[in-house]
Amino acid sequence: MIQSMTGFAAASAETPRGRLSVELRSVNARFLDLQFRIADELRVLEPTLRELVAARVSRGKLDCRVFLNEASGLATGQLNTEALAQLRELASQVQKEMPHAAPLRIADVLRWPGVMSEAPLDEAETRRLAAALCRQALDELVASRTREGMKLATAVGERITAMRRRLADVAPLVPQSLAAYQAKLAERLREALGSADDDRVRAELAVFASKADVDEELTRLNAHFGEVELTLKGGGAVGKRLDFIAQELNREANTLASKAASQEISDCALELKLLIEQMREQVQNIE
Repeated sequence: MIQSMTGFAAASAETPRGRLSVELRSVNARFLDLQFRIADELRVLEPTLRELVAARVSRGKLDCRVFLNEASGLATGQLNTEALAQLRELASQVQKEMPHAAPLRIADVLRWPGVMSEAPLDEAETRRLAAALCRQALDELVASRTREGMKLATAVGERITAMRRRLADVAPLVPQSLAAYQAKLAERLREALGSADDDRVRAELAVFASKADVDEELTRLNAHFGEVELTLKGGGAVGKRLDFIAQELNREANTLASKAASQEISDCALELKLLIEQMREQVQNIE
């Protein structure tokens, strides 16, 4: 399937320490550019997540954010008896020096640094859960990129259809336009050259005809149209190929414009360039 390079997905699950979340955001880029934002205590997860993402995404700038929303300390923390004993000893000494000082309240004790210790992360379980969440988020991301990719492919196909139709309209006019322009050019040559013989005029017209012949450009344009349609049908990571074909289409449209022997052909070339530019805008977002 054709995929877009833009998308967002997220997945989360509860752990003894709180809610573990994985977020994926992707935008268009020339190559695969993976950026990870992970807390230091979860940094060990990055190699596994990087491998999972690279196996499913081939192009685009993708930001992966992994974070742990800590649950309340009272729900998950444990009393550090050693720190509590030290605090009790300090409070006793202060009480001796300052007999009238108010005693510590329970809330003050619980907020004291080090009194509440967090439950350690189970590395193996956290790695397993993070990998599962990453796969879930990747499924969602790929699905959203595929849905948008189908729309982009449809938009590109519509431009190709419009260009085919425009060429089909103008192709029958090419011989007539060329003949009319040659007749006008012959008249001007005779006026400019005065007594020039018909052989000289015919030679000049032959040179012009070879330069103004657009059959080759029309053939190449139609060939490129077919290549775009085959590429879209084949699917996969085709963004770079479509971008290259779009450049070739633009090159042929420019040549067609420079050789145009009539206003109709010139207008056709301009319309083609507009449609090609619209196509390239869509192709820039295809993986």
